[in-house]
Amino acid sequence: LEILVTILDVNDNTPVFQQTNLTKVVPEDTKVNATVIASEDLRASDADLDTIYYELTTIVPGTDGYFAIKGMNNPEIYLQKPLDYEKFKLTTMLLYARDRPVGSNETTNTGTATINIFIEQADTKPPWFLPCTFINADNSVCISSPYAGRVNISEMSTEPLILEPGPVYAVDPDYTINEKIVYSIVGGDPDKVFSVDADTGNLTMNKAATSPDLYLLQVMATQVNNIQKYSVATVEIKVINKSYHPPIFESRIYNGTVFVGLAPKSFVFQADDPSSPLMITAADDDFPDV
Repeated sequence: LEILVTILDVNDNTPVFQQTNLTKVVPEDTKVNATVIASEDLRASDADLDTIYYELTTIVPGTDGYFAIKGMNNPEIYLQKPLDYEKFKLTTMLLYARDRPVGSNETTNTGTATINIFIEQADTKPPWFLPCTFINADNSVCISSPYAGRVNISEMSTEPLILEPGPVYAVDPDYTINEKIVYSIVGGDPDKVFSVDADTGNLTMNKAATSPDLYLLQVMATQVNNIQKYSVATVEIKVINKSYHPPIFESRIYNGTVFVGLAPKSFVFQADDPSSPLMITAADDDFPDV
C-alpha cells in the first residue's frame, strides 16, 4: 500500500533582518526622492517563505516625514523632503517586517530593525557678515547691518579703518565645513581710494580723499572653494573735516524745574522761565554749521 503524506507548513518563524541595527550617514544636500538605503541591505527573510510586509516609523520627535519606504513589500528607504542640518542632525527609525498584512486576523510574526541616520552638513549657505541678527526660529538666515566709518579730508590713514559695529568680517555658516573666506571691493569706489585685505577684511586707504563726500563701498565675501557662494555688505565711509576742537556747552550750568505729577516725557522747563522748555546746546568751532 503506498501512502502519500503532505506536510502543511505552520507559520512559526519570525522574519529575520540581515542587520538588526544599521547606521547611515546622509549628506544634507541629498536630492528629494534619492535612495538613502538600498532594499538589498534591508530585506528580511522568512523560513516559512511568506510574503513579507514592511512598515517604517520614526521615533525621534520632529524628524517624521523625511524618510519613507518605496512600498509595503519594498523596504528601500528614500528621501521624501529636503533635509536641513539646522533642524536636526540625527534621526532613529524602526523598520518592521511582518509575515501578514497589518490588521490581519491571522497569527503574525514581526521582526524589527533599528536604523540610525546621521545628517552630514553640506555647503549650502553663503557667507554671513558679522555681527548679524537671526530672522527665523531655526537660525538658518542671519541679516547683518551696514558697516560705517569716517576719514579726514586730505589725510591718508596708514592704519586699518575703525568701523562700527566692528571690522568687516564674514564666516561660513556651514560651520562644520568652515570654508576660507576672501574679501574684495566690488563697487562704490571709482577713484580707488580704499582697499580691503583679501584675507582679513581690514579696510585701508590707498590715497587721501580730496573732497567731503560719502562712499558707499560694496564689499564681497566669497568662499575660496566656490565663487558662487558669496555675500555683499555695504560700508559707509564719510569724509569729514578734521576736528581740532572739542564741542563746548554754551553754559557750564543748566538749571531746570519740573512740577509734581507731570506725566512721563513731559518737558523740563527753565528754572528762570517756567514757560520755556530747558534746552542743552553745544557748539564746535570745527563745524560751525552743525
